[in-house]
Amino acid sequence: MRLGLLCLALLPLFAAAQTPAKKLDAYVLMPEPAALRNVNSRAFGGGQKTVLSPAREIAEAPGVKLYSPEEFAKLGISVDTFTERAKAAAEARLATLSPEFIKDDSGKTRYAVYRGDSSMIASLIMAPSLGKLIAKLLGGDLWAVLPDRHSLYLFPAKPEMLAEFGDDLQQRFQTDPYAASCEVFLIKQGETPRAIATFAD
Repeated sequence: MRLGLLCLALLPLFAAAQTPAKKLDAYVLMPEPAALRNVNSRAFGGGQKTVLSPAREIAEAPGVKLYSPEEFAKLGISVDTFTERAKAAAEARLATLSPEFIKDDSGKTRYAVYRGDSSMIASLIMAPSLGKLIAKLLGGDLWAVLPDRHSLYLFPAKPEMLAEFGDDLQQRFQTDPYAASCEVFLIKQGETPRAIATFAD
């Protein structure tokens, strides 16, 4: 009887030991304000206020750590190669997530948002297929907005939408300790996101 109880007590520990640890992503391009750029950062989408900085996922808070120039040099790859790997990694992350669709009173989808505790949500903007399904629901081109690392909004490309949510987006950008971008990016299928406006002027 005691042996049976001992086995039951040890079962959760055994199961935990058999569960493989989550592999941390070594290739993340983190959108951040241009003022924070480092030697490996690159301008993004033709914008003036946003850069993409090489980073990696870490187990402890805040969940992402930018590579120092010395750490990046040890990778032995170029920023261009890192970028291609980061795109593939973002695509893989995107496939595991589902956006929240915000609807109006009639049930029509107004916009979509990816958000959560992960500090890598804003980096989903690098996923080549971002917006493919959402574009059909919202009708055509999309505007992507990523005020902080934990969120990515996708709006139909309509000025009135930006006017409606601009103040809230600006507040998120200005108050979050991990701000990402104050720019609005046009998402067109098959094209690299392109900065077209800002909501923080």
